[in-house]
Amino acid sequence: MSTSGSDAGTDPGTDRGASSSRPAGSAAADRAAAAHPDADTVAADTADTADTADTAEAAEAADVGAAPSATAPSAPGGAGRRGTVFDETMRGTVRLDGEDHARRVRLDLRVTTDRVLRPIGTTEARASGRIRVAGWADDADAAGELEISPLARRRIRYRISFTADGRRFTLDGWKSVTPRRPVASMTVLPFTLYENGERAGRGTLRFPVATGLVPFLASFRFPRAAEGPGTLMTPRWKGEPGRTEVWYTTLTDPESGTGLWLHHELTAPADGSEPYAHGWAAVFPKEGPVRHARFGPAEWTPGRAGFTAGGVEAVPGRLTGSAGALRWDLAEQAVDAPLFTFPRWSWRRPLLPAAQILPAARASYGGTFSYDDTTLTPTAAPGASARIYGHGNARRWAWLHADLGGGDVLEIVAAVSTRPGLRRLPPLVFLRLRRGTRDWPRRAERSAVGWAGLGRFRAAVGLPVWTVSGRAGLRRIRVEVTQPEDRTLALDYTDPDGSPAVCRNSERADAHVLLERWWFGGWRTEAEWTLDGTAHAEVGTR
Repeated sequence: MSTSGSDAGTDPGTDRGASSSRPAGSAAADRAAAAHPDADTVAADTADTADTADTAEAAEAADVGAAPSATAPSAPGGAGRRGTVFDETMRGTVRLDGEDHARRVRLDLRVTTDRVLRPIGTTEARASGRIRVAGWADDADAAGELEISPLARRRIRYRISFTADGRRFTLDGWKSVTPRRPVASMTVLPFTLYENGERAGRGTLRFPVATGLVPFLASFRFPRAAEGPGTLMTPRWKGEPGRTEVWYTTLTDPESGTGLWLHHELTAPADGSEPYAHGWAAVFPKEGPVRHARFGPAEWTPGRAGFTAGGVEAVPGRLTGSAGALRWDLAEQAVDAPLFTFPRWSWRRPLLPAAQILPAARASYGGTFSYDDTTLTPTAAPGASARIYGHGNARRWAWLHADLGGGDVLEIVAAVSTRPGLRRLPPLVFLRLRRGTRDWPRRAERSAVGWAGLGRFRAAVGLPVWTVSGRAGLRRIRVEVTQPEDRTLALDYTDPDGSPAVCRNSERADAHVLLERWWFGGWRTEAEWTLDGTAHAEVGTR
């Protein structure tokens, strides 16, 4: 990673939806449409049974309201076209066939379209998120489709596929929109569960207007269609001297526990001399010493989809190359939306000295990675690729990428600027925690400057242990990262102006993350994660 600290402190300033498909036997669901219960005739035993915890989560949504970018591929029409993204949470009950009791259900969805919603027409949308059925299912990779047609067809139809007990089910239902009962018809979703086209249960979900309306409206975004995992790999450099651009990938092989690091960098020297491409690969085995090798420098050829130089490639969907005794050929599949660690505008318009993003907050890797006499063949290995564009490295920085499991991910960049007058300030912290379909803090600037100014989030950068803590809204977090010396690799960097820096990277770091929420006069643990050798971390110094 490394220039993830790229002078960050100088200014305070799978495709999963597309994978949804109409389930086998869904024609049977269509034939059942006429008999489907209307929103106003739902049985009383399927009423929403949200408890106190649900109320707390609804209040949380108001604070976490910002949503990640759409995971959909670019729509035809180019960068000028905008789509729609919003989040929706519904709760209710379902009665499975063969059971005499109802189970509580919670459905959290991220809905994306390739165009702005048309209230008077019909809009086809993709949906992805998490479905939880008490004592039966908890699938964070639920995916499907919506037909949004409140006036033209007077319905909003949901088809969401998910896994429970190792079997595949489809939730199929629709809100029957009528002007006679506008609130009920827009907030009550009767549905039927199908397995292989056969009915498996029936239930009802309700949208909680009192607690959910504000975060629902606040979640609406209209991103440009061109902003997706593939297009965010495109080079940013336009020929200016004194710039650094980085493509880096980190992942953990689930079978061996080995961590991998691929770093690809374009450097345009500040003196105006020819730009060059270079980088390295490193392997962090569970047993044995860390190994690494460099490639380049090589001539930079502009106009490619990602990084391509000297036989090494980091392009959308693929990573190939060799460095010394290390060779790799990896396929990359994005399984989450982009994550902007720095403010989104700082990537579109390079006004800050540097910006870092993840084209996909989570990705899955498969293929081969060879070193010495060992060949790894990772399958569905968790990790992520990231991008950096800026003027060089910070004076001091720390970085963490932590896949927390269940669709949750944490990204941290904390850095001290090299600029005179700013280098004595504490590190500015950019922290983004994605839980399901929501990002916290709501805006990337919040952790760096906060509502109360600098210092709401603090970082103590050192080795072998460094920490970040802070508070936003009704939540606070504490992160402790440990980089054992025998699992850490030190590498030299050279900035575009020729100044040196050293990073100490570990792809087998440990991390402990504690998230708390203020509740009735005290702090209560909301979530806690412990990563043993699967966190990706780095500390850089001058």
